[in-house]
Amino acid sequence: MALIVKKFGGSSVATTEKIMNVAKRVLSEKQPGDQIVMVVSAMGDTTDDLIKLAEGITKDPYQYTREMDMLLTTGEQVSISLLAMAFKTLGQPAISLTGPMAGMKTNSVHTKGRIVDITPQRVHEELDKGNIVVVAGFQGSDEFGDPVTLGRGGSDTSAVALAGALKADTCEIYTDVDGVYSADPRIVKDARKMKEITYYEMLEMARLGAGVMQPRSVEMGKFFNIPIHVRSTFTNKPGTIIREDYTMEDKDFVIRGVAHDEKVAKIAVLGIPNTPGIAHEIFSALADANIDVDMIVQSIRNIEKNVTDMVFTVATDDLG
Repeated sequence: MALIVKKFGGSSVATTEKIMNVAKRVLSEKQPGDQIVMVVSAMGDTTDDLIKLAEGITKDPYQYTREMDMLLTTGEQVSISLLAMAFKTLGQPAISLTGPMAGMKTNSVHTKGRIVDITPQRVHEELDKGNIVVVAGFQGSDEFGDPVTLGRGGSDTSAVALAGALKADTCEIYTDVDGVYSADPRIVKDARKMKEITYYEMLEMARLGAGVMQPRSVEMGKFFNIPIHVRSTFTNKPGTIIREDYTMEDKDFVIRGVAHDEKVAKIAVLGIPNTPGIAHEIFSALADANIDVDMIVQSIRNIEKNVTDMVFTVATDDLG
């Protein structure tokens, strides 16, 4: 008997056929007495399609961040309702809950929200009734009740945070790859799949561009000390376990893997006064706009005139 949180991404639930296959797989693996919580993303390219709809209204829809969250949270509601129907069709009691219904509380930073509290009382109540609980990932609500999304990959964070709040035995992340590799297997053909990796190593790889996990979800796993099993939706092979430390001898690598990120924009601020406080002025403004800065390079342009150049990188989504 175990309490298990299972997260399925958009490619896993892209069609109604795939949704039925997910439901059948979960039921085939369910042991007597197990309590199952599902966290689900929007179907396939739904989020991208919703963004395109908004771009049909305005070239810069993200200037209206609250309305974008109101729009984007509808994608997960479609997939959770269909998956709950799939379970019921197969004879398994189930219920769908939005992020706020599941007790997911966030700050008020729309489109880039952070989880501030989780009170999953409703989830416990539905599990006690014998339901499989299907929760919308990627979303919560702020103190005003407004919908807030957690950024790209936020369903991973929803799943791990919910697993921690529920004191689950494990959190399983199902995706279109069968684990964490030493490099992107689509580019490096002989990349090695890792049986285990630590939270710290996975966090570093995620921050450097490894798209298999969102960095915040790894942080949540470490905070709650919840083992995270990254595995494939389409095979039954074991995946990669993300945990505090290794349980096997697979730990003697000086380098665990190589990550890359193509969604990076470089910004150069040229000819600014080389005076104390100028860097703070630039980066505090970015911080106030909730924009993360990665690499920073400062170089003297002209010693006599005491001016400098400041170059830094941000995610392309933050470029505008």
